[in-house]
Amino acid sequence: MAIRNIIKEGDPMLNKVCRPVEKFDGRLAQLIDDMAETMKEANGVGLAAPQVGVLRRVVVIDVGDDHGLIELVNPEIVEHSGEQECVEGCLSSPGQYGITKRPAKVKVRGFSRSGEPVEVDGEELLATACCHEIDHLNGILFKTHVLRMLDPDEVGGK
Repeated sequence: MAIRNIIKEGDPMLNKVCRPVEKFDGRLAQLIDDMAETMKEANGVGLAAPQVGVLRRVVVIDVGDDHGLIELVNPEIVEHSGEQECVEGCLSSPGQYGITKRPAKVKVRGFSRSGEPVEVDGEELLATACCHEIDHLNGILFKTHVLRMLDPDEVGGK
């Protein structure tokens, strides 16, 4: 496993739509392992492949709940309901946070690293993280959904 560089806002790579994964092989497994390690090292709750310079539909998420590390290949939101406002940030926009409006619940379908079907039901932070990371796969940054950016002192000076 290796820590990869996280691309920062302003890099055109973050505005591109990712291609679906077609090969479920060792290279994909290595990418997922590297992404999980990179996310953990950066104290993030999610990371999408384009954030590490790979234009493929792959995300990792770990919000610290019973789901543990979630690996999703070619994920799609197939159901969503309700809405919530929450504080959202991004590893590609360090130190920047905003209040966003997202679904309160989502159902996501995708595949595991080995090509097996995976389904994730997410609420609250997990729902937000799923939406956020899948947006990255479509070239969309969280600021698109921001109702109001926060000053650093509003989020504990992070």
